[in-house]
Amino acid sequence: MEFRTRNYSADYNSHVLPCVPADFHPLSAPSVSDTQVLTVDHGNNEFLDPLRGMDGDAKATSSDHEVLSEAASHPPPKDWTSSFRRSLQQRFPVSKMVSVSSIPDVIMRSGKYLEKSSTIMHKEELDDPKQFSDDSVKVITWQEYISRLRELKDEISSAWLADDRITSLKLSIKVAKLLKDTSVLQFYPTLFVLVTDIMDMLGDMVWQRIKQKAEFAEDGTVLCKLPEDFKASDICSDAKETCNNWFSKIGAVRELLPRIYLELAILPCWRFLLDQPVDSLKRLVMMIRGLGDPVASAYCRLYMAHCAQKLPSHDKGNLVTCVNDIGVILNQILSTSESICRNVMDNKKLLVTLMEPTIEYIMKCIFKGLPQRQISDVLSELGLKKNQQFFGTVTCVSVVLHHLLKELPIETIFSNSPEILDLIECSKDNSFDQHMNYRLLGFRLYERKYPVDIVKAVLDKVFQVIVQYDSLDEYLKVVDAYADLILQNQMGNFLNSILEGISRRAYKEITEDELSNLQSLLVKLLSHLTCLEDVFALNHFPEILDVMHGNSRNVIFMHILNMATRDLQLHISDPTAIQLLFEISQTLHDNMEFMNVKDAESQVARLISRFVHMIDYGAELERHLAFLVDCRGAFGRLNKLKETLVHSSNCLAIRAFRYSLNHLTFVKSCLTFSEVTIPSISAQSRKFDLFLETAEVALLGGLFSHSEGLVDSAISSLLSLDKMDG
Repeated sequence: MEFRTRNYSADYNSHVLPCVPADFHPLSAPSVSDTQVLTVDHGNNEFLDPLRGMDGDAKATSSDHEVLSEAASHPPPKDWTSSFRRSLQQRFPVSKMVSVSSIPDVIMRSGKYLEKSSTIMHKEELDDPKQFSDDSVKVITWQEYISRLRELKDEISSAWLADDRITSLKLSIKVAKLLKDTSVLQFYPTLFVLVTDIMDMLGDMVWQRIKQKAEFAEDGTVLCKLPEDFKASDICSDAKETCNNWFSKIGAVRELLPRIYLELAILPCWRFLLDQPVDSLKRLVMMIRGLGDPVASAYCRLYMAHCAQKLPSHDKGNLVTCVNDIGVILNQILSTSESICRNVMDNKKLLVTLMEPTIEYIMKCIFKGLPQRQISDVLSELGLKKNQQFFGTVTCVSVVLHHLLKELPIETIFSNSPEILDLIECSKDNSFDQHMNYRLLGFRLYERKYPVDIVKAVLDKVFQVIVQYDSLDEYLKVVDAYADLILQNQMGNFLNSILEGISRRAYKEITEDELSNLQSLLVKLLSHLTCLEDVFALNHFPEILDVMHGNSRNVIFMHILNMATRDLQLHISDPTAIQLLFEISQTLHDNMEFMNVKDAESQVARLISRFVHMIDYGAELERHLAFLVDCRGAFGRLNKLKETLVHSSNCLAIRAFRYSLNHLTFVKSCLTFSEVTIPSISAQSRKFDLFLETAEVALLGGLFSHSEGLVDSAISSLLSLDKMDG
């Protein structure tokens, strides 16, 4: 019997059905591709399939992971990621618990909100019963809230890797909706940072998907390699259709705020459709005006400024419009009376503080890389210039003006300083302290050298304003900013006016903030003056020193002592100066443990030793020796100073020989001082050297008995030395 030979491969090929690769798993979502217009279900009735689980996510191929890792085609600006976002969270730290009236479904787990243990709830209810008076208020930890958002980010990326883009979009919409809730104002900046991180991730994934469709065919064939500056005409119809339908999906979102955030997230994708994608920004600026909550609208404008940086070029006018819109909102908040809206009044200061970072960042984006010729146009759009001239009486919201002054080029400030002063004077709202704008202007003016007449004109106007200040803190903050200008141009009359103003306002114990500003001012003053006599010749300077205390006083004392001992070739002989420096040295010696200075003891010892070395009473040798005795009693903890005292005593004995032979009694006093002082020095090697030095002085004076005793003491010190000491 013979068996027919079979070709199994040919049989399989003749019976197999034709296979076409599917874009989606048939059970992962409704059979709708991302190139078809989709109306997203915004309710809670999501498509659920019992066979759909996390296992599908794990089956994503390695190429899918490569696509996701390459998705960050538009990395956010460095200042956004490394500094601004971090500083935003640090500026508004959140409490351990977040109280919300209704927790969104997307944050809930297993249909229940994250609830604290009953013990902790009861304890905190006793501490703050008002917080728990409303039964509808639910409390979760902010760490759990943040943890859930991070899990959502992973879920969105996992769904994308599994080609389940519908789920990615649905979850992203729900995440964006979280920014509608401003009930916990302090938590909003942190929430904004976390949500926009997810929005950026989604935008990068959509960009990469469309870019791949533009560069590769369905079978993987390379169509083209898009350059960095590609045009819309370089994009194939399939990629354009995909891009159009992503914008259609987002346009179908019914709620305004998530729709704006999602379109901003994929804002760079307009490049696939338009050669001028910046045109869409103007429409988005108008859409943001439809947001009623002031904080939500301000942060939405902040995200728009961030996303606009991803475009190759964009019109700064849209950002200027955002600043103007925020200014209008701030004016409405500041002008709201308590009878109209008590809640706004209660949170007025907090609202302004929360909105300030949005103004700061948008203003930085406006002036970043802005040509000098366009600055005038920007100022005109901000309503501050007309016919190339600053308005003299226009009002500007103080917080907006502050960040404008921060970013304006110094040339513009230089050429318009009188008009800027008028602008500060006219801006007196409560959004920002007016004296801080005067202070900022002073620091900006010091950035370059100005003619003396311009500096004097500015100072005259500033001093006309600050002379009316009753607060020492406000006065110090302003004069500290202009101190460098005054000292640089040697304007003694303004300096005397400052010191007089401080003396008049420092009639009570000054606060820590006032001490810090006063310390800054006096350090600048001491750094510019060359000799101690000039310092103490200043009017009111001793009075100002008397009101200082704590570490600030120690810092000033160290600067004074350093100035007095700067040149070791000079001598200090004025009795008043000696007494003052001695008291300063004694204060520093007594406060070494409390000084916030690195190696405080060594620095203090060095300065006092130099001071003692420079003292010279001339022919009054007994007075000089008495001074050394006082120093030994006052600074007994400083070994280095004791060595200086012994050297000085021995030098006095040598000088006594030169003056007259009748000074033998004085020489004995000097030797006795040295003999008593040397044993208190801890280092045996230094004691040995000093005993020998003093013995030589005794021999020079013919005092053999003193010399013999000093040599015996030196030998005893030598015998006490460890062999390893050399």
